[in-house]
Amino acid sequence: MTEDVEGVTEKLAPRLEEVADGIFAHLQPDGGWCLNNAGLIVSGGRSALVDTAATEARARALREAVLGVTPIPPRTVINTHSHGDHTFGNFLFPEAVVVGSERTRTEMDTVGLHLTGLWPEVCWGGVEVVLPEVTFRERLTLHIGGTTAELLCLGPAHTAADTVVWLPAQRVLFTGDLVMSGVTPFCPMGSVAGSVEAIAVLRSLGARTVVTGHGPVGGTEVLDSAEGYLRLVQRLAREGAAAGLTPLETAQEADLGPYGEWIDAERLVPNLHRAYAEERGQAVGDAAEMPALFAEMVEFHGGLPACHA
Repeated sequence: MTEDVEGVTEKLAPRLEEVADGIFAHLQPDGGWCLNNAGLIVSGGRSALVDTAATEARARALREAVLGVTPIPPRTVINTHSHGDHTFGNFLFPEAVVVGSERTRTEMDTVGLHLTGLWPEVCWGGVEVVLPEVTFRERLTLHIGGTTAELLCLGPAHTAADTVVWLPAQRVLFTGDLVMSGVTPFCPMGSVAGSVEAIAVLRSLGARTVVTGHGPVGGTEVLDSAEGYLRLVQRLAREGAAAGLTPLETAQEADLGPYGEWIDAERLVPNLHRAYAEERGQAVGDAAEMPALFAEMVEFHGGLPACHA
């Protein structure tokens, strides 16, 4: 099904795709900056939502799509991580209890609506920060009608703490932004090495269907591709540091091969900064100077990357 979002062509309009019985992926092409995916679990008259959306208009389209499948609004919203494209729409699901990891709640509270300032031309609408009411540290099991959802907190990876939602009976995995499909990873607020370790955990689950935080639904090949990119970033960081190059200089000289075709390739610069820091022995997950890293990414890109939210 396709929902109308003002200013978005039909080709790029959000759509709801059933990936297993009662399990849906809400996809927002093309998966670039702030065009995230969400998930819907429907079972036994109950439902839960995995993430929301960046803008008020897109969150309203998500709500409309959800209510087209189940007449009763979700009782639970799970936030996989703190970033606004996955959390700003929480306020449009007032019936739901918001669930997230302890670190995710802390990050959301600290950062607030900062994301809206990076792309002031985007029509964000009346988005609000609605923090998780239920938090956990490592693992939480939810029972949604007859469906069991296991929430695993991993990382630092994409952020300081990333939650994945694993449905063992259906073998469906919602990764949040810990993994993206055909879209460049973004690790400066988390860890390149931690992302590789987290992907190993995800691979051990034995998923059949993987709904990533951005990009098309896939299988376990998306885990392999993400790991391949991250290991390339680690190699580039080792070689660049040995040659006395800065992360930006290394990025400018890098050959990304097939990964160069991925959306938002400019994220290589902040990813290299994180990988350089880890090469120097910086603790995994230490805070990054994001304004400076974002500025270098803009320089590499030749301007502010487009955000079509």
